[in-house]
Amino acid sequence: RRHGEEVAVLRGTLNGMSRTSVGREGPRTARALGVEDSQSCLLCSPDCRQGCLGAAAQTGHILALIAFICIETIMECSPCEGLYFFEFVSCSALVVTGVLLIMFSLNLHVRIPQINWNLTDLVNTGLSTFFFFIASIVLAALNHKTGAEIAAVIFGFLATAAYAVNTFLAVQKWRVSIRQQSTNDYIRARTESRDVDSRPEIQRLDT
Repeated sequence: RRHGEEVAVLRGTLNGMSRTSVGREGPRTARALGVEDSQSCLLCSPDCRQGCLGAAAQTGHILALIAFICIETIMECSPCEGLYFFEFVSCSALVVTGVLLIMFSLNLHVRIPQINWNLTDLVNTGLSTFFFFIASIVLAALNHKTGAEIAAVIFGFLATAAYAVNTFLAVQKWRVSIRQQSTNDYIRARTESRDVDSRPEIQRLDT
């Protein structure tokens, strides 16, 4: 009986120590998670995607579509290298961004967790910004001052600005996702270490 009472007392002491440790870490963890949640809203979490990042992505997509329509209305060109390059860049950005917008809007990306969608979005916006900027400069240097070419150049630079803003927001979202993953791994490791530390004492007393 005395041995059983000692085991019960020790178990109660270990549980009390565990609750005290969790209580001390709880506010700090809550504050950290609160900061991450407030930043994730800025970085276009699923709830905020219709806001800042979603608006930037949709704006860039619309501007890319208008630039593509403008370049397609040009019937004659000489030389045509700048026009073909701009056409390829605007069409590629239009298709890839459109697919990603559909995936995120319908939450289809959650069905393919093997892909890092934050990094995919970042790569798409970064490459679109770079190539739209280069294509707009090339078209501005080689155009023949027609209305369609001038309009394509203007909307090309506007699309570059929209994709640049989208790239900035995508970088912030990617950094927050990395910090959240690190926080989750730390909490999981601490929980597992507390469980491992408490088991040997109980097993020794039971024997």
